[in-house]
Formats: sequence, C-alpha cells, structure tokens
Amino acid sequence: MPRIKTYDRIIQASLELFNEHGERAITTNHIAAHLGISPGNLYYHFRNKEEIIYQIFLQYRSFMQTRLSLPGNAKIEASDMLKYLDTAFHGMWRFRFMFYDLPGLLARNEKLAEAYQKFVREEIIEILTRLFREFVKMEFIHTDEEEIETLVVNCWIIVKFWFAFQQTANPKDPITEETSKRGVRQVLSLLRPYITEQYKPLFSQIEAAFRSTHSTWQNEA
Repeated sequence: MPRIKTYDRIIQASLELFNEHGERAITTNHIAAHLGISPGNLYYHFRNKEEIIYQIFLQYRSFMQTRLSLPGNAKIEASDMLKYLDTAFHGMWRFRFMFYDLPGLLARNEKLAEAYQKFVREEIIEILTRLFREFVKMEFIHTDEEEIETLVVNCWIIVKFWFAFQQTANPKDPITEETSKRGVRQVLSLLRPYITEQYKPLFSQIEAAFRSTHSTWQNEA
C-alpha cells in the first residue's frame, strides 16, 4: 500500500481533530503533534490553519457535487428523495465541524466564505430547485413555483444549522449519527404536507428508513 503524502495526512488528521474537538480548540501545533511531525513541516505545506480548513471545504464540496448531481437524461424517481437527503446529512456528519459554528468559521476565513457562498448559491440551491421541480412534474409533491423556492430555502436552513441548533438546545448531548438522522426526519416532516395522496405510502417508507437505528455511515465518520 503506498504511503499517504504528508499534505494529505495533514488534511485527514485535521478533519478528525476538528470533528472530535471543534475547530477553534485545535491549533496547527496540535495537528503537528498528532501526526508526529514538526510545526515547520506542517507550515511547509500550509501557511496557516485557514488554508487547511479551505482544503477540507474543497473535499466537502467535491463530496456533495459527486452525490447530488442530477442525472442527464435519466428519469428522476420519487425514491431519489431518500438518496439526496441521505447525501446532505451524510456530508454534514463527515465534515461536521464545519456546521458547529458555520457563521463564525466563514467570518474568520474570507476565502472560504466566498467559495462556500458561491457553492450554495450556484450549485446547492440550483440542484435542489431543479429536483423539486421534477418532483412537482411527476406529482410526487403538490406546490407552485413560488413555494418551491421557499421549500428549498427552508430545507437548506435545516441542513445548514441543524448541528448548531442541537448544540444550543442540548449542550450536554454529543453530536452523533443519530443527531444527523433526526435532521433528516425534520426535513421530512417539513415536506410531508406537500406529498400527494398517491405517493404517501412511498413517503412513509422513506420516513421509516430514517427511523431505523442501523447506520451505513460508520466506516466514513
């Protein structure tokens, strides 16, 4: 097995430490010590912690782009809602430190803020809007164009701030995979009133999938 480059080891270790302890509690010295390298070796690859965080964001963006991309000519199925919700919250879990205090993280990193805002505006919102339009077209959900925009924004607000809300509401409880699943259920409860009669049985199956205690994410945390 080829050795992982120091550059990639730094990113991987930083993500693990940030997820476990929070980004603000971890310094570049902590990261270097965790890897058993000198701070100078770390600074050879990254000028500061903000650059490491930016590279982690690029991994998050790639993760989401790959899994949220809509099929070209392939038909969207109602059951695809499960896949897209799973991806959104799986991404949150895998890169969870970013969502503990996203406004603060963006305020401290101008380059990250610009890239994140562009990504959400030009890709996430666009993909979700197209997806909801397809759901309306196939009569999976019943709503109008104006309400689609509201639904998309409301869904993304839940995804974006779910961990921060949980930390504020239940500060003594750790953020876990189950926390992510509750976020999915929260989005589903938002969508439930818009589901058409013919698709309610399928929607109930989607809801049941996220009431299960079984996790498919354990190997990717």
